[in-house]
Amino acid sequence: MKSLSALQPVVRLAIVNPDGTNRSEFGRGIANLCRGVRETGSLNAAAKQMGMAYSKAWRIIKDTESMLGIQLLNRDGAHGSTLTEEGEALLNEYDALSERLQKKAEADFQKAMK
Repeated sequence: MKSLSALQPVVRLAIVNPDGTNRSEFGRGIANLCRGVRETGSLNAAAKQMGMAYSKAWRIIKDTESMLGIQLLNRDGAHGSTLTEEGEALLNEYDALSERLQKKAEADFQKAMK
């Protein structure tokens, strides 16, 4: 059992709209993209940081916005992008919930491995 105690669980959270019409989720990837927009002020720059084409990032944002029924980004053409108030609130709650779930999973796993 000692070898198992060195392992660590990884929690992957996704937020969906149960009434949504597509299969998109607000998960780790879109959260990283939104964090990149918050840090750089640009969807293009955020996509580049992630090694992703701008067109793919744009499609992911649009699909996720459609599924959630909210706008995540304010777009200002060549002047960049910012998170909307709802986008910022969703990202903040996603990050906080992910952190709480990860800590709980780690604690539970360590307890089970003793």
